[in-house]
Amino acid sequence: MSRPRPALGHFAFLVALVGTALPTPSCAPEQREIVVYCALDQEHAATILEEFTKKTGIHVVPRFDDEITKSVGLTKSILLERDHPRADVFWNNEIVQTILLQGAGVLAPYASPSAADIPAEWKDPANHWTGFAARARILIVNTNKTPADKFPSSYKDFVDPARKGEAAFAKPVAGTTSTHFCVLHELLGAGAAKAWFDAAVANGSGILAGNGPVMREVREGRYAWGFTDTDDFHVAELDDYPVKAVYPDQGDGELGCLVIPNTIALVKGAPHAEDAKQFIDYVLSKEVERSLAFGRSAQIPVRADVEAPTHVRRIASLKLMKVDFVKAAVWFEKLPR
Repeated sequence: MSRPRPALGHFAFLVALVGTALPTPSCAPEQREIVVYCALDQEHAATILEEFTKKTGIHVVPRFDDEITKSVGLTKSILLERDHPRADVFWNNEIVQTILLQGAGVLAPYASPSAADIPAEWKDPANHWTGFAARARILIVNTNKTPADKFPSSYKDFVDPARKGEAAFAKPVAGTTSTHFCVLHELLGAGAAKAWFDAAVANGSGILAGNGPVMREVREGRYAWGFTDTDDFHVAELDDYPVKAVYPDQGDGELGCLVIPNTIALVKGAPHAEDAKQFIDYVLSKEVERSLAFGRSAQIPVRADVEAPTHVRRIASLKLMKVDFVKAAVWFEKLPR
């Protein structure tokens, strides 16, 4: 005996019932995300990006720079994309390129509540950028190549004929090295800064691709000492290379040591501006500045009350270069290439 077919109306009801039980693609929640252009080394920034996503559910799509074009490559991208921004946030590992972007009108003001206790000297008065987690420009010294009584102590040692061929620094085209040279031009004057650079080259100073290469060449003993940043030095120190850090020009009448902060800024016309502000708030928190101090990059908190390990020098313990970064940035296009 054949089974009776269900009535059409009953079949249509079942189809409709099943249809309501199945989710459709349009019902899936849209993933929140932001795009961050980040000049800080990926190994130092990645954990912070991941922790932000865990805390907020906002996915971070990062774009990192390479050693040679540090900050400059990302700066050029932001300028090229100014009519149709792709980046929401620019996390720079220095300050001059950020100031140049501000001057080009591609950054939006944002006064993060997390920045309220950051000292004024590390912030743009109009809130286009905020500085945090700094690095010092130091002389990394190979102790196997240089006796303690022969340690360099000043940028002037690069031009000392008795030290011919001993030292190296990065080509001043990007990153903190370009910031350093901009500052020297501002403090010494263009003529004196150029004369120092030419004399350093004539004295056999190596001109390398970046601060990382300077650190590696010194730790391996191919150069006795050179200019690099505290984060690069700390990596060599952690890996048990025979290196010491010298904070230069600390004596009476000397120029002082240059300290350069990371900077963070909201891109004008950011596609995800509100979520980007949450990210900026997080990165400027004491929690993140402490994390960067205790990490391999050993960054220096700009707030005196943020905890840091004993090997991280406090800003208050250093004689600093007296620099106006805005004025220094004007020299960027005039640097030796």
